[in-house]
Amino acid sequence: MLVKQSLFIVLFSIITASQFAQTPVRSEASRFRVVFYNVENLFDIYDDSLTLDDEFTPEEIRHWDNRKFYKKINNIYRVILNVGEWEPPAIVGLCDIENRFVLNKLVYDTPLNKFEYKIIHEESPDKRGIDVAMLYRPDLFTPLFYKNIKIQFPFDTASRTRDILYVKGLVYGTDTIHFFVNHWPSKYGGLMATKPKRAFVASVLKSQVDSLFNMSDSVKVFIMGDFNDEPYDESVAKHLNAKPDTSGFKPNELVNLMAGIYKKQKIGTLKYQGQWNILDQFIVSGSLLNNSSGIAISSEGPQIFHPRYLLEDDDKYTGKKPFRTYTGMKYNGGFSDHFPVYVDLEIITPASK
Repeated sequence: MLVKQSLFIVLFSIITASQFAQTPVRSEASRFRVVFYNVENLFDIYDDSLTLDDEFTPEEIRHWDNRKFYKKINNIYRVILNVGEWEPPAIVGLCDIENRFVLNKLVYDTPLNKFEYKIIHEESPDKRGIDVAMLYRPDLFTPLFYKNIKIQFPFDTASRTRDILYVKGLVYGTDTIHFFVNHWPSKYGGLMATKPKRAFVASVLKSQVDSLFNMSDSVKVFIMGDFNDEPYDESVAKHLNAKPDTSGFKPNELVNLMAGIYKKQKIGTLKYQGQWNILDQFIVSGSLLNNSSGIAISSEGPQIFHPRYLLEDDDKYTGKKPFRTYTGMKYNGGFSDHFPVYVDLEIITPASK
């Protein structure tokens, strides 16, 4: 009888192990966190004669000096480390940064230097001199190619805006992902006047993504940025064709991960005139959502990072609002008018047989 019971236990263990071997497993140890953060006017204190950065100098109205600049740098590095929780983020997309100098100060002159972040950045032709950039940990991500995608409006040839940063690279040395970091034109000047500009940038990005899909239906695309439009607005939903529904998608379609986040978290990434907006978004190809092996989006989905120290009282509209560096022209000493957003990628592998 004892022999029969032992044989049953052995056979049951073999069958069970075989079943588990066919089930994709998501490994917590292989978490790859991606962060996007609009840091709001991360300027140095020096006047650049080629851009409209004068207000962020010691002599101008904001009296932007070294004390304020280094406080801002320290604020931003603190957020980046905290949003990573127990492990610093693998990739950080940034916008509203002036130049390589401020990035060097952030990465090399703060405790971020312990993690050996590398910088991908090129100057954009934006009239205020602000750019987008990517920080990455070389132990987790290997860039293979990058370029700035220029934006030239055919209907307004004198206008200048931020380039789109495109980075192709390997995650954990195995899976290729195509990242796009964005900062689309703002609504400054009026909604209707600026709407065609965001639609045009969306069409440029869509063309770039379609060229990747034409090479392979299963290519993995990850778009992040401040789009200055919400997930259901025309530029994002129609011209970029980023679907707000994460069900029924195809591998070569774009899906907006942020479309339903307000219902879950009851907060946005920016507050304007008392209303929360979702301007900072993650948009991915379906191949990153329905994947039996390789890299995929964590089932936890995207999150808006808003600890108490990033909030202050909203005296005008009630509730809370982001704790920013300036309120109008009054120095506030805070962080940014945007909250960072983050999402995890995970390696999915069949368990060992």
